[in-house]
Amino acid sequence: MLLTLVIVYLLFTIAIGLWAAKRVKNTADFAIAGRHLPLIMIVTTTFATWFGSETVLGIPAKFVQGGLHDVVEDPFGAGTCLILVGLFFAAKLYKMTLLTISDYYRERFGRVIEVVCSLIIILSYLGWVSAQVTALGLVFNLLSGGAIAVPVGMVLGTASILAYTLFGGMWSVAVTDFIQMIILVVGLAVIAVFAADQAGGADKVIALASSKELFKFLPEPNTTQVVAFIAAGITMMFGSIPQQDVFQRVMSANSVQAATRGPVIGGVCYILFAFVPMFLVTSALIIMPEQSATLIKEDPQRVLPTLVLEHMPFVMQVFFFGALMSALKSTASATLLAPSVTFVGNIWRQFVPRVSDKQELWTMRVAVLVFAVCVCAYAIALQGTPIYDMVSGAYQVTLVGACVPLAAGLYWKRASTQGAIFSIVLGILSWVLFLATPAGEQFPAQLIGFLMAVVGMVVGSLGPQAIRNRHGTHHHIVGVHG
Repeated sequence: MLLTLVIVYLLFTIAIGLWAAKRVKNTADFAIAGRHLPLIMIVTTTFATWFGSETVLGIPAKFVQGGLHDVVEDPFGAGTCLILVGLFFAAKLYKMTLLTISDYYRERFGRVIEVVCSLIIILSYLGWVSAQVTALGLVFNLLSGGAIAVPVGMVLGTASILAYTLFGGMWSVAVTDFIQMIILVVGLAVIAVFAADQAGGADKVIALASSKELFKFLPEPNTTQVVAFIAAGITMMFGSIPQQDVFQRVMSANSVQAATRGPVIGGVCYILFAFVPMFLVTSALIIMPEQSATLIKEDPQRVLPTLVLEHMPFVMQVFFFGALMSALKSTASATLLAPSVTFVGNIWRQFVPRVSDKQELWTMRVAVLVFAVCVCAYAIALQGTPIYDMVSGAYQVTLVGACVPLAAGLYWKRASTQGAIFSIVLGILSWVLFLATPAGEQFPAQLIGFLMAVVGMVVGSLGPQAIRNRHGTHHHIVGVHG
């Protein structure tokens, strides 16, 4: 019965998405909803993009094992990223009327940087979308009592998202996000109240979390712990800024005010609401202590679904799985669209000149389909990898490769194309080197990659200028003596 209701809900969202797809007449409609979205939809769609599998399943699993200290990356880093985008990036980028974030790299640094940063951004989405697909597979597996294998569930989940993203692009994503976020917030809030009641009151849940030191946020005062904490914090805080899905939300706004305020409100709401799944998983420790202890050892991602399936009435199960599916579908649809639009707009166009807008729209839809197949295959291949790790790993590549050129390009007049090349090469090489060698155990790879990217930008931009100035001075002196 529960599986049937979830399938009905999937069909309902597909129908809504296809209805919204009627508004897609050109590539701008498909990629950025024709820049027509009001503030409320920018808030729900930024919140929705972040509130995915890792928030409902990944974060609670990490929280119950290591407390707030272990979830600095997400929700704290991820939510702060949206706030930073709203405060420092949205207005500048919105005024440039670009279709993709990679268009900015072309305008500022040229074609080579555009293509390289596009590849970096597209690559980062594999892990991010795979995490959503993995969770969809897990949901189908749980709801069918094991009758639907996880890989089959992944294929079904991918097909359901593809059904409307393929036709409606950003319009379908935004409209379905709006409805799905209402279901998500109401569903999880109702379950939290019910779980608190079952656990003997919210105060008991909070007291248990306190006694287990789960609210401890700051690291131990030693260099290794502090450095690891900073590295985890900046991975999504800075690594998610040069992302097409965030950029699409900014560009889809109907005004500069909506573009700047939307991500800030969405980011604050995300950080606050991410505490609800953490509260739920802590209440599970009281409601089903032995079962929770076993699941935490085996697969902590199953604690919450098991709590709902085995200890809550049918109505609550409908609420929970409706909310979970909303979270997964809203995130996956947005993150399927983003790399596909980037690929067509910034890589494909280098080799195949644009003939007409209609043909480009068709190419974008084909790219969405191809990327969906790749992601599904990747998720099946990575089966068993924790969802939280998939997501955090996805953002390291943009942190070390694409973040510094974007920020420097917007805020430092002397940033040059050579600086961007140096930044990307040094950032990625040092990151890969530390990942592949024992050095990464001593110092976090993504932090050394980010620092070297900054060094590369400064040296690459100022070095050639300094050499030119010195040569100019030298020629001038020679001329005087002559």
